[in-house]
Amino acid sequence: MRIAVLSDIHANYEALSAVLQVLDGEAIDVYYCLGDTVGYGGSPNECCDIIRGLAKHTILGNHDAAVAGRMDYSYYYEAARNALDTHASMISPTNMAWLKSLPYKIELNDQGLHLCHGSPIRLEEFEYIFAPEQARECLSIYNELGHLTLIGHSHLCKVFALTRDTVEELAPNDFTLSPDRKYIVSIGSVGQPRDYDNRASFVIFDSESKRFEFRRVEYDIETAADKVLRIRLERNFAHRLFIGV
Repeated sequence: MRIAVLSDIHANYEALSAVLQVLDGEAIDVYYCLGDTVGYGGSPNECCDIIRGLAKHTILGNHDAAVAGRMDYSYYYEAARNALDTHASMISPTNMAWLKSLPYKIELNDQGLHLCHGSPIRLEEFEYIFAPEQARECLSIYNELGHLTLIGHSHLCKVFALTRDTVEELAPNDFTLSPDRKYIVSIGSVGQPRDYDNRASFVIFDSESKRFEFRRVEYDIETAADKVLRIRLERNFAHRLFIGV
């Protein structure tokens, strides 16, 4: 089965459209989304409409939880709070109900695949994994991990290979899963990459061959940025799209 996995779209319709145009020619069997369909960008309803109709499974991200009233985000900085409040006022009743229904984690054990937004430990706290020290905490639940755990949240592409006692960070390149290791992979962001590569990030996983592929695609950043400004969000949310941070 060829699986396309997207994460952290952040209301960026132009990036999402470019990704789906590429995937249309990839013979994808199923789509999954790791959360944060909303937040930061200019097209929250359009992106929710697409993902709600496309993805077989979608995970709850922290921005989704905030917009849906499922978490306290009073400690977020002012511009981020304003974006969340704006999206909450814009989102349709159907999409709001969908956000309220999303799970924190999905375990697809027949595919050896687990999906969550941040760390699989303390799911409701949306903790980051972007360094080996953070991945090492997952050794405490090694037996519970899938062969492959896919996460988003950091907007970075990261690969961590685990044994019962060790964690090794690998380069974020295409690879084939080893049967004697488990993997935690951060798949990057469709709508707001933060690794100084402004192209939209997504992945493809073949559950039979165990082959994992990172993909990037250019998109119309000018239009996406203009939409951010049109709904009067923080200007930096538009500017950062150009430089990928």
